[in-house]
Amino acid sequence: MDELNIKGKYITWPTLAMMAFVTVIGLEDIMYNFQNQGMAVLTSWVIMVFFYVIPYSLMVGQLGSVFNHEGGGLSSWVRGTDGEFLGYFTAWTYWAASIPYVIDTANCFLVDIGWGLTGTDDFENTSVISTPMFTLISFILFLLVVLLSHKFKNSLEILSNIGGIAMFGMTILFVLMAFVGLAMSGGHTASEFSWNSIVPKFDLKYFSTVGMLIYAVNGCELVAPYVTRMKHPQREFPKSMIMLALMTVFLTFFGSIALGIYIDANHMPNDLKMNGEYYVFGAMGEQFGIGKSLIYIYAWCSLAYNVALMAVLLDAMTRMLISDTGDKFMPKFLKKTNEQGLPVNGYALTVFLSGFIMILGVFLPEMNDVFNWLLNLNGIISPAVTCWIFYSFMRIRGRDKDKYPSEYVFIKNDKIAWIAGLILLVVTAIATILGIAPQDVKMLSNTWWYELVINIVSIVVLVGLGVLLPSIRRREDQYGYAFDKYQWRAIIGMILGSIIIDVWLGGTKLPGRVWMIVVEAILALIIVWLIARRKPGKHPSRIEMDI
Repeated sequence: MDELNIKGKYITWPTLAMMAFVTVIGLEDIMYNFQNQGMAVLTSWVIMVFFYVIPYSLMVGQLGSVFNHEGGGLSSWVRGTDGEFLGYFTAWTYWAASIPYVIDTANCFLVDIGWGLTGTDDFENTSVISTPMFTLISFILFLLVVLLSHKFKNSLEILSNIGGIAMFGMTILFVLMAFVGLAMSGGHTASEFSWNSIVPKFDLKYFSTVGMLIYAVNGCELVAPYVTRMKHPQREFPKSMIMLALMTVFLTFFGSIALGIYIDANHMPNDLKMNGEYYVFGAMGEQFGIGKSLIYIYAWCSLAYNVALMAVLLDAMTRMLISDTGDKFMPKFLKKTNEQGLPVNGYALTVFLSGFIMILGVFLPEMNDVFNWLLNLNGIISPAVTCWIFYSFMRIRGRDKDKYPSEYVFIKNDKIAWIAGLILLVVTAIATILGIAPQDVKMLSNTWWYELVINIVSIVVLVGLGVLLPSIRRREDQYGYAFDKYQWRAIIGMILGSIIIDVWLGGTKLPGRVWMIVVEAILALIIVWLIARRKPGKHPSRIEMDI
């Protein structure tokens, strides 16, 4: 039992629901899918909420109830059903999937601050902030949040409550003002509300955007590591999930209707995903005669929300990866902590991989392209990892169900429950595969091919590194440490060389850049393999000393 529980300072179920809320849904998530599907997203949200969000949240509620003494969340669930290796690999893939999400959140910092200071999107002009400068500033803001969120005690709970309440409050205000504005305008709406407009065309394009819908509503399992910090986790954790589902219902459906009141679904701006909320609040301010007041208020509320999201993401993903992973698979140097208990090398790896993803996108034509690409990358990786949840649920409701008693049960009939888990697993897997195709760019254009390649490279690197780590752990067992200082220098030199090559490629034409990145990635894998085959010498690096 941790120190918080001994002192009686438990996390309440409403607080945990707010922590889950900031990781699951925000007004910008509604905007992303509105641009993808227009008014047809209303039907999609109804389908998603009743046939995906609610069963998904309640499945997580049962898993949290079964493994209420585990501190690693999803990785603990898989390990509890299928052993150490799958538990480790789940932890890694979940952690890797959080990297693009963290970067996307860091990009939102700059957008929020820009609107909060200027009240316009002028700061996004490439003559003011170039794409590389946008990436650099986002990375610096990311590092600041990493440092600050771990310097202050209880910052996670405080930030979650402030961010969650601010975003939910702005959402309620947004919906109420939209409907009041609708009455003031005599029922005039920017979008057409008709049967034809709200029924989706179930074609390939539609199904390729389902991954973004899943990305918008998943993530509640991130708060599962905190189940051990609740007073009565068996009863309270499911309550948090039900509260989360209700808030998601309100935000997605009524938020989308409110968007249709102010935005023409047939003539949407290209940067709607990045700036849509501000366009809507600007239009509301004009209608109600209060100028840009709503833009400024929302900008700082959104910043608080995104800071809270970043803090929860970093803390939860690190707990899942470093604190709850089998010792025989995770290298010791990554689990090394400082005096404050912070896994410094684990955070260094987070920073490195975040920088790697940022570099891949830095050569896209505009800031808006970078923003959209990261969103779509999340729409691939995040649903893929969500598959583990449904797999674990199927396991606890399968043949060995008696091994997993739970105070809370979702669907009493085991066969029906198992089939429900299988259906959500298949739907999520298909959405993941279809989501690899780039969105928001002209199909088969140079930019489309470039995004397709960096999508694949990102996935291979993030997942592939997790495959390599058990081998590095075996080297530690065999030699006492993974690499000597000369091997570490070679690895670091390869990384820096890769960055230099990527910067040089930024000045080349797009098709050539695509193939050069592919060749570079293959060469990097070969070099890593050759280094890993070489026995380390007698000179451990400082990275691995004192472990």
